[in-house]
Amino acid sequence: MAGVSNTPSSPLWPRLQRILPYFSPSWGFALLAVLASIAAALTEPLIPALFKPLLDKGFEPDGFPLWMIPFALVLLFLFRGSAHFVGQYALTRIANDGVERLRKQLFTRLTRADLALFSRQSASSLSNAIVYEVQSGALLLVGAFTEVLRDGFTLIALLGYLFWLNWQLTLLVLTVVPALAWIMKKLSSRLYRLTREGQLATDDLAYVVEENVLAHRMVRLHAAQDAQVDRFAALGQRLRRLALKSTVASAAMTPLTQLISALGLSLVVVLALVQSRQGANGATVGSFVAFITAMLMLISPIRKLSDVFNPITRGLAALERGLDLMGNTPEERGGAHAPDRAEGRIAWQAVTLRYKPEGAPALDEVNLAVRPGEVVAFVGSSGAGKTTLVQTLPRFVLPTAGQVLLDGVALPDWSLATLRRQIAMVSQDVVMLNDTVGANVALGLPLERERVQACLEAANLWAHIAQLPQGMDSLIGHNASQLSGGQRQRLAIARALYKDAPILILDEATSALDNESERLVQEALRVLMRGRTTLIVAHRLSTIEHADRVVVMECGRIVEQGAPTELLAAGGAYARLHQRGEFNAPPASASA
Repeated sequence: MAGVSNTPSSPLWPRLQRILPYFSPSWGFALLAVLASIAAALTEPLIPALFKPLLDKGFEPDGFPLWMIPFALVLLFLFRGSAHFVGQYALTRIANDGVERLRKQLFTRLTRADLALFSRQSASSLSNAIVYEVQSGALLLVGAFTEVLRDGFTLIALLGYLFWLNWQLTLLVLTVVPALAWIMKKLSSRLYRLTREGQLATDDLAYVVEENVLAHRMVRLHAAQDAQVDRFAALGQRLRRLALKSTVASAAMTPLTQLISALGLSLVVVLALVQSRQGANGATVGSFVAFITAMLMLISPIRKLSDVFNPITRGLAALERGLDLMGNTPEERGGAHAPDRAEGRIAWQAVTLRYKPEGAPALDEVNLAVRPGEVVAFVGSSGAGKTTLVQTLPRFVLPTAGQVLLDGVALPDWSLATLRRQIAMVSQDVVMLNDTVGANVALGLPLERERVQACLEAANLWAHIAQLPQGMDSLIGHNASQLSGGQRQRLAIARALYKDAPILILDEATSALDNESERLVQEALRVLMRGRTTLIVAHRLSTIEHADRVVVMECGRIVEQGAPTELLAAGGAYARLHQRGEFNAPPASASA
């Protein structure tokens, strides 16, 4: 994972400007929040201002009527509370609207991101950045800006009142501002770094959980629970240390700023008493108490404003995480070639592919041409490059050298959406969404119920689906957990039938099935393959027995190709694979 800088990469305002476009469409609510905060702030000086007439005239026999005191207080706090409510609602509305916009853009960018992103980042890291950190960052920021507006305007209102009462003393109060600014800058810089490191540590911890959930059977089979617990504990301790360091930086800000504030305010009290004893003009008990009360009321907004750097720093770091993740990831790029339907003529021309510059090539100078409607099976030992070769066609991996052509047009010149519309895939690892049967069959296309049923019937699955309580409207659970292995494969075949693409990729589609499941799947595959250019990556003889041509691969190269019977008779690489039992592995136990 990327390192974390020691300090924020830029000042606060440019960083805020980066996220502002997601929240600025709610400018009406922002204006409402500002006006409500100003209204609430204007009520703050009225509290100490009431002490002056109360102490100067309230105890005199001919003073103001007593009913005015409760009337004024109730009216003041009613207005103050209403203003706080309106301001809080407006800011919360801005935050939730902004979160919705930001999440949508991040998820949209995720669906169009270069596929290298998914090899660099784990699923838990991506989901954490888009779902949880955006939400927590926005909540932290809305809380912080609520304090900034409310306490900022309160501070301004109180200072204005203090200047009106005694401008000399008020200037003395302002002498503490430079010291407060220096402390907040130093501590917020450290807090930012610790927050970013904490986010990465949280991702590492979540990834361990994700790995152990996905590999729970393997961990138990190898009795690796204790080792995984130790691994989790070590990462947890690292996160704990970062959290404690962050707490120290955050907690130190409040007492330090309060100490400096108390020092400045104590000097003001002493000077105010000196002025009062010397009979300064206009000095009365009421004005003195009003000044001291307003001055003491400054402590709360100053303390809260000093604390506000903590949530702002954390909130920005959380939001910037998602923005950086997507901003540093380019989108997939395609061309403009966009015919309605491809013929299915495919060619690999001197294709070489390396996953790492210093590593051995996964594909090495591969040259191959496939005719429209031809069924070509790729065989070879594990790691020979079969899956890598077929994955170059939908551009899931990109060649390091050479080119792949479809209908005589290089793949980079094809529109990505059009290119992938020409290809359907059925693989060993079936991926389904936690949605209805119909939605999974019609994935990416409008759902037509009659057509879905026809595809399920062709895939030998409709008899089972029709028995479900809600038929094709039944939810199938996480990755179709409500279906057996064979049923998931046939559901994937129904999806491929519904897509009706001219090119079909079968990537070890029956390698994990028992005999009965394989029989049903093979029947569905024969229906699916009719009239389509079909590329088969196979480990089972039954999968390739209907192939027009077999291509044998070793170490990323094509070493032999031809009709299956011809290759067996030739006694070459294909015959050796057949004799070693490469196509006769016992089937896994999966129910039909």
